[in-house]
Amino acid sequence: MDGMSHGLQEGIQRVGYQFVPFLMAVVGHEFGHGFMANLWGDSTAKDSGRLTLNPMPHLDPIGTVVFPLLSMATGTNLFFGWARPVPIDPRRFKKFRPGLFWVSFAGPLANAIMAMMCSITLCLMVRYSTPEFIFFKEFTTMLQYGIFINYGLGFFNLLPIPPLDGSKIIESFLSYSAMQKYERLSQFSVYILLGLMFTGAISYLSGPIMFLGNATLVFAAWLVGVPL
Repeated sequence: MDGMSHGLQEGIQRVGYQFVPFLMAVVGHEFGHGFMANLWGDSTAKDSGRLTLNPMPHLDPIGTVVFPLLSMATGTNLFFGWARPVPIDPRRFKKFRPGLFWVSFAGPLANAIMAMMCSITLCLMVRYSTPEFIFFKEFTTMLQYGIFINYGLGFFNLLPIPPLDGSKIIESFLSYSAMQKYERLSQFSVYILLGLMFTGAISYLSGPIMFLGNATLVFAAWLVGVPL
């Protein structure tokens, strides 16, 4: 019973540390798409009330709550989740191809920006706060998770598998007929992603995620003046 109680306590602690950074990451990702679409002339996300950092309009019960919470509670090395995709109408872009590229890239870019913000905030806390601060451990741990969760979400979405952002980036360089053929892969996307997960191939993303996360921390430490 003691082991079960300890495991439950660890699961609750992981959820407490990881869920808020995850929620911010997926909401920021979708906001990035909507914000960039609005810049390129498509106000669909704005008109539907989705151009907001309020998590509620972006929540997907399964992808934002159930899957992530179960993964965090059980302590799996790799968890994934998603928010409701913001509505985008590429036909309204001022220029279709560059609009498609930048709107697709905006989600991962938003995650990279948030990872940098987490790194800088973490280094500022280390420099100007002390471990005696009552929530020092909680905040610094959440910020560390925020760095790597954001890079993980960004890299995952850059996979060139329809309908992930990476596929839309590639489509921005394709002819219309080639784009249609490429989009047909979407009927196999679930099987491709499951195959990548069950074979462990998707774990190869951990290398660049860890590298960029650590590099961002080093840069933020230099910027803030925190000794490494």
